[in-house]
Formats: sequence, structure tokens, C-alpha cells
Amino acid sequence: MRVIAHGGAGSPPDEPTDRQRALDASAAAGTDADTATAAVCATVRALESDPRFNAGVGGAVQSDGHVRTDAGLMTDDREVGAACGMPGVAHAVDVARAVKSETPHVLVAGVHAVDLAEAVGVDTGVNLRTPETRERWADLDDRPDGDRLTHARWVSERFGRDPDAGVDAGGGSGGGEESGNVPPGRDHDTVGAVATDGDGVAAATSTGGRWLALAGRVGDVPQVGAGFYCTPAGGVSATGAGEDIARVTLARRAVDRLEDGQGAEAAAEAAIAEFDGLVGGSAGLVVLTPEGDAGEAFNSDAMQTAIVGEL
Repeated sequence: MRVIAHGGAGSPPDEPTDRQRALDASAAAGTDADTATAAVCATVRALESDPRFNAGVGGAVQSDGHVRTDAGLMTDDREVGAACGMPGVAHAVDVARAVKSETPHVLVAGVHAVDLAEAVGVDTGVNLRTPETRERWADLDDRPDGDRLTHARWVSERFGRDPDAGVDAGGGSGGGEESGNVPPGRDHDTVGAVATDGDGVAAATSTGGRWLALAGRVGDVPQVGAGFYCTPAGGVSATGAGEDIARVTLARRAVDRLEDGQGAEAAAEAAIAEFDGLVGGSAGLVVLTPEGDAGEAFNSDAMQTAIVGEL
């Protein structure tokens, strides 16, 4: 089994060495799996349990103080499962896998996704906030109150978005890292992995979302073709500014290049270059083909990755 994993595209992390060890260990755990699907789930599950990453435990807090998790999973036969907006669920990737295997649907959301998680044995009611996130939330002196429109305007002021115009007012959705109460490197990074056993390929991405986003906001991660995508040509897991990634369906753009005959590294670099020209946000992605050809690219300040295993 060969696995490539990422820990999110964003600012340079505070603990790069420790995070890299965690990434390496997570990818290594995936190589022990029997299938590509099991490999990406094992890898991502380990990262969801690590509060140093913005997924599962330690995920980003939304405008109402809650952490909600999202994940998506796709295999080379175009089978897909995704789940989003789940409070109290650390292992969102396992819920995405259940959507894929246990339902005829592609995406299940909110409390109903939490109900499905409980039904298939995924832990629910988990405290996803860490001492760090609790402290940062408590330190906010202007936490929003009132209805969701009040929350929306509060979020828009912090992220440079005009809620009436429906588009960015200040040059893309990456402005959150300058908004004062954002943990370094934790604004909009995610975790993800792609795996192959030389035959099948699977790609998965998981996130705690964007720091202080509007309660209920869902970004690119559970959207097919945006945060993840997989075909017989290979798989991609993307990370970065979710709204921008969704607008250009970044993951699919990279896979399209694999289907056109480009190698993994060339496909990754071309997709990021096109993304940069279209929306100018920050993003990164990892790519893996059935032959084990791996590639990565990013235009953010940093993105840590791990490649483990041979075919």
C-alpha cells in the first residue's frame, strides 16, 4: 500500500517537527490496511484524533462556539460518501464511509449525519474543543449574539465579505488569518490522504472547518470534486480556502490532468497555478495514481505532507 497524506495548507505551524512525525505515523498506519479505502480512513482517523490538526478534536470553532466536522471519501469506481455539519463527531471520515457503504446517497448533513454516525457505531457527543480553542473563544470580547443574520454580519466584518453582495469584498476568502483571534496555521487547513494498492485508489479529506465561520457553514471538504476526487486515473485531496476551492472544483481539476496523461506532480502544480489565476486564494493538494506516482503543490506559506509505502 502507498499513502500520501497532508496536514493542511496555511501558515507555518508552531510545531512543524511534531506535526511531521504525526503525519508520518498516520500515513504509516494506512499502509497496514487491506484496501485503499481502509488505508485513507486509517490515516485520516489518526489525524482527526490529533489536536494539532484542524479536523476532529481541536477543530475550528464556528460563530456560535461549536465545532462541526465534515469529511468526504471517494474511490476510483466513482463511489462517494460525505458527511458535514456534525457537532460532537471526531471521526467524520468514518461517517463519510458509512454514507458511501450504507446509503444510496452522496452527502448527509447535520444532526441526521450524527444520527447515522451513532447507528453505525461512530462515537458521538465527543468534546471536540481543546484547552486552546476554549481559551481563544473565551478571549473574544465581541462574540456574536442574536439570530443568524447577526452572526452572518459579524462573520462578514471579520472576513471581509459583504453578506448582501454575496461575494468577497476584500480579495478572496483567505483574510481570516489576519483577523486577530485565529490560531496560526489553523484558519482553513484540513487533513487528507490518498492511497493505492496498485489497483484501487481512494481519496479522503476531513476538516473542522474555518475558524469563526458562520455557524452551520460548510466548505469545500464534503463537496465532490472540490475537497476530494477520485477516478481510475488517480485521487486528490485538497486543502485551503474552502469557498475558493469550491468555486473552481480544485480536486477535479487535478484529476482531469491525470486523465489527460500528466504525471502526479505536474497535475498538482498545474491545478494550483490555474486556481491561483482564477481566484487568488491559498490552497494545496496531494495527488496519487494507481501506479504509485505521488505529487503535491501549494501556494500557501506551508503545507506538510507524508508519503509512505511501496507497491
